[in-house]
Amino acid sequence: MKLAEALLLRGDLQKKLASLRERIVANAVVQENESPHEDPSELLKQAFDVSRELEELVCRTHRANLATTLADGRSLTEALARRDALVAQHALLVAAIAGCRREPDRYSVREIKWVATLKVPKLQKQADDLAKKLRELNARIQEANWQAELAD
Repeated sequence: MKLAEALLLRGDLQKKLASLRERIVANAVVQENESPHEDPSELLKQAFDVSRELEELVCRTHRANLATTLADGRSLTEALARRDALVAQHALLVAAIAGCRREPDRYSVREIKWVATLKVPKLQKQADDLAKKLRELNARIQEANWQAELAD
């Protein structure tokens, strides 16, 4: 199985686990003399089975991430850490830009005037550059995901 396929499967298992959780909660309590639509004990058993399968798959993907290298020599794990850092930095810049675009809430010229303390065009350029780096890194990660085999 390719690493990319395993990641798709991981997403499906996470959705299935979330669905089982909702169904367990929905059937955990019923009115007196009524029966649940589904057996919550059976749903719990299924959820634990899915959880174990998910755990095994995550371990296998982590091992594959460590073993797989990109063309620049970085492991996939290092590339994923770099991607997380880029995402966080981009989010900070976007938040800073949004903070600078505060709408004036003055009713008259005598009230306090707010002035941006950061240069929005410079921040926007940085955010755009980070977004480009992020897109390029994501493309390299996706390429590696479709080439790497998941070990048993």
